[in-house]
Amino acid sequence: MPSFFEFLSDAVTNPPLLITALLTMGVIFVNGWTDAPNAIATCVSTRAIAPRAAIIMAAVFNFLGVFVMTMFNSTVAQTVYNMVDFGGNSKDALTALCAALFAIVVWAVAAWYFGIPTSESHALIAGLSGAAISLKGGLSGINGSEWVKVLYGLGLSTALGFIAGWVAAKLTTFICQDLDRRKTTTFFRKAQVCGGAAMAFMHGAQDGQKFMSVFLLGMFLVKGQANVTEFVIPTWLMLLCSAVMGIGTSIGGYRIIKAVGMDMVKLETYQGFSADVAAAGCLLLSSLTGIPVSTTHTKTTAIMGVGASKRLSAVNWSVVKEMVLTWVLTFPGCGLIGYLMVKLFVWIF
Repeated sequence: MPSFFEFLSDAVTNPPLLITALLTMGVIFVNGWTDAPNAIATCVSTRAIAPRAAIIMAAVFNFLGVFVMTMFNSTVAQTVYNMVDFGGNSKDALTALCAALFAIVVWAVAAWYFGIPTSESHALIAGLSGAAISLKGGLSGINGSEWVKVLYGLGLSTALGFIAGWVAAKLTTFICQDLDRRKTTTFFRKAQVCGGAAMAFMHGAQDGQKFMSVFLLGMFLVKGQANVTEFVIPTWLMLLCSAVMGIGTSIGGYRIIKAVGMDMVKLETYQGFSADVAAAGCLLLSSLTGIPVSTTHTKTTAIMGVGASKRLSAVNWSVVKEMVLTWVLTFPGCGLIGYLMVKLFVWIF
């Protein structure tokens, strides 16, 4: 792999590489804008930590999650990288990749406008799949065995997040039922900061790997290397990905934090802690097993489970309905945009 300065030198003299890198950075920025805020939504909404400090913390632990988990297990990156096959023509494949990245940005910005936390993980998968289908003229561009892992992840991040949130809240209530309320509130306020850091770490471990794999795919295609199956993620790319994600969170994260941490469920400090522990545990399990899951789905359903553990009416189900509808529409919607963008880009270029 090239060093950072070698990459910069290549990008300046190679417009396709520059365009691909900028589009990928745009998608990572949007991920920080619309997806990463979920990690710190609970600790901000319960006022355990100030928004600006939470964003800085999220940026630091996003990087640590990317760095540590990639060193330990890069299976998530390999899964996403091998999920689609754009074919042996590197020029057409690069066009399709850029079209998919453009589709993801369009979809994410539209959802952010309405304050709905989309899953950029699934937008990425849908956009790449739609682009591959468009380029190959059928399903031959989809690697079915890798797609199965994605479907497993969809089910896990939804069901396991809700169940884990419910169990964590019930267990926390049972353990603390005879303790002084003021002392436990102080404890959970501090513990929530640790929980938010753990969530940010796991967000980097999951989403950071996904987007870095796409970045590397673009670099290989620019060089005409369409059939690379093994790769090493350089440290400079981990740093760049984390920095761009952190900037995105600082600029556009507040609307998503409000929707997830305030509008959907009114959280107390112990509930925010329970949601963070439950979601971080689910993401750790998924990362260690190499299954790409949605951090948005996991954290949001964990919050739902925490709210439902108290009473079902504690959850604002109208907000949940909007979120679930967006999640359901992500695959066909972003996939269709990716499909159409390939047709347009091929026609233009």
